[in-house]
Amino acid sequence: MKYFILFGPPGAGKGTQAGEMADKYNLCHISTGDLLRNEIAAGSPLGLKAKELIEAGNFVPDEVVEGMIESQFNSVKGVDGFLLDGFPRTLAQAEVLDKMLQKRGEAVTLVISLMIPDEMIMQRIRHRAEIEGRADDASPEIILNRIRTYHEKTEPLVKYYKAAGNYIEIDGSGSIEEVRDRIFAIL
Repeated sequence: MKYFILFGPPGAGKGTQAGEMADKYNLCHISTGDLLRNEIAAGSPLGLKAKELIEAGNFVPDEVVEGMIESQFNSVKGVDGFLLDGFPRTLAQAEVLDKMLQKRGEAVTLVISLMIPDEMIMQRIRHRAEIEGRADDASPEIILNRIRTYHEKTEPLVKYYKAAGNYIEIDGSGSIEEVRDRIFAIL
């Protein structure tokens, strides 16, 4: 089983690229954002708490996200692997993921990092807010908090995965097709 992580700042194009990757390589795309939005739409207690945190530009507690990920690993069948989008976001989550996979006799196969400058993050997230009507993408203050949170909590994962020898960085600027071609060339 293969375990890919699609990594990068908010607005880097992870969700945009994930569908094609999942289809081409028979992967189960696990987007923590989608899982959480489904809970919010269902109005579950988890969804209500997640909505409050997300609308403020904050992360949902690790144990909630980790439980959702492990549930997907255990329940999805008929795929050649998993594509994680939005997880892990912190060193603690990366360590939990490693332990989760070790219990299965597996390990992270490859981390594909889509890199874009902060100015492009702002542009893309604003554009996404217009197209998808996502409240968590509409406020400049929330976007700036998400960028700051990414730099403080998520960027340390670059060093972690580089040290593990399974990290590849890709230029996430350019057209969807150009970025996709770069990803497929690596895979």
